[in-house]
Amino acid sequence: MASLLPVIAICGTTGVGKSKLAIELALKLSEKSDCHGWKGGVVINADAMQAYKGFNTITNKVPLGERAGVDHVLMDFKEPTEQYVVGQWIHDATRAISDAHGSEKVPIVVGGTAYWIQHLVFPGRLAVEPEQVSCPDSSPSAGSKRPLDGLSSALSQATTDLRELFDALPEAPPSAADNPSAALALYNLLQALDPPVAARWHWRDTRKVLRNLDIMKESGKKVSEILQEQSAVALSPRYDTLCLWLYAEPTELRRRLNTRADEMLCNGLLDEVRELTRLQGSPNQDSSDTMAPSPINFTHGVFQSIGFREFHQYLADPSPSETKYQVAIQNLKTANYQYAKRQVSWIRNKLLPTIRASKSSEESKAVEIYLLDATDTDSEPRQWTSEIRDVANSLMEAFLRRDSLPDPLTLSSVAQRMLSVPTKATDPTAVLLARRKILCPACTVDETLPVMIEEGPEWERHARTKVHKRLAAKKAEGRKPVDTPPGKGKGDRTCGDLIGNADDPTASLNAPFGT
Repeated sequence: MASLLPVIAICGTTGVGKSKLAIELALKLSEKSDCHGWKGGVVINADAMQAYKGFNTITNKVPLGERAGVDHVLMDFKEPTEQYVVGQWIHDATRAISDAHGSEKVPIVVGGTAYWIQHLVFPGRLAVEPEQVSCPDSSPSAGSKRPLDGLSSALSQATTDLRELFDALPEAPPSAADNPSAALALYNLLQALDPPVAARWHWRDTRKVLRNLDIMKESGKKVSEILQEQSAVALSPRYDTLCLWLYAEPTELRRRLNTRADEMLCNGLLDEVRELTRLQGSPNQDSSDTMAPSPINFTHGVFQSIGFREFHQYLADPSPSETKYQVAIQNLKTANYQYAKRQVSWIRNKLLPTIRASKSSEESKAVEIYLLDATDTDSEPRQWTSEIRDVANSLMEAFLRRDSLPDPLTLSSVAQRMLSVPTKATDPTAVLLARRKILCPACTVDETLPVMIEEGPEWERHARTKVHKRLAAKKAEGRKPVDTPPGKGKGDRTCGDLIGNADDPTASLNAPFGT
């Protein structure tokens, strides 16, 4: 552990004060270098959307005037139309961390993209590792490698049309709602090349399906083979890491997020949405002289930001109204809260089990996570000082001096509840096999729109629905179902839409908050 250099990571949902705490810790480091040997801190952005230039309102960047002179890196530097993914960020972040250490400053990695932070701290779990990222802006095909034995054999057995599709993969995932045939063709290709990986994803989740195909093209290997290789390597942290999780209870967090949404509108959100729409392309004019917006890719670059989809649709409406404006505002607030749920879910279901699993190695104390309860700090500012800032300062100083740290479960009852999660598999192959999707033949009324349900509790819930029982009974009797295809009729939503709109990056989780 002594050979690992320190990193402080601050994670949590949007709206809990992560950036504020990062700045306060950096300033504290500048004041007290004598007790730990460091001369300040550098904030390293780990928010995917804040990496892009401009659009400060929709991406919720800390205004320059509020940064108190603290250096912020990996923020506001990518072009809005660029795709910036985890491997590229880790490549940049490790370099920024090395520069900070070289300047005798502590790197403070802060952001809501806990997925990025997890892969920064625990290397060896990405299909394409940062050291392999040489030309981030090139297309996947530019870096394609010759297929190795396993993938080559699978390609040789695939049909001609699937091989041609593999040779010419689309740059952007098709919408399963607008182009189901293209979505299903990509899924059929993944199923032909790597069945275990295909079983992990719903055919409507075109982003994941295409990404797995891109990985195979980039690496020349099946994804399942890559996961087997990763499973053979023990988790070992890259840095001596103190992770601070800022958390607010759901009711208070929702209130804050709703207030933030209103402030975004007052600060020019609609103007930024108009500018983003202009960057994506101007409207097309059809033969009836009616203006219709160009197809928008909500899964690329800064266009993934929450607020763009919701208000782009409103601004593109040929007959906007106050009612539709209010609906867009509500959609923004709902999307913000759904995203916060996913942020908490990732920390509890992915990051915490990974930290726990890493403790079985010899670097057992190299990563520790503390939850700081920020629920009441908005209404009681003094509680921010006593329960967030001062506690974080104390933990940071003990961490940098390499003193003993307290048990994370002892900080508060909220910490004890939220940090106590069931043991989960972190082995990549085990995780792959634990989330299989299976076809429901009874509910697949239209073979071009297969109904797929996850094994386990979700399948059990599905099997108990009235629609499934009715369709299964008809199949058993040998009668052809006459229902409307899944997603079209009200009843079929119980079956076909259990998984939600999987190609929507802001789709809601069905799980309760914090589970």
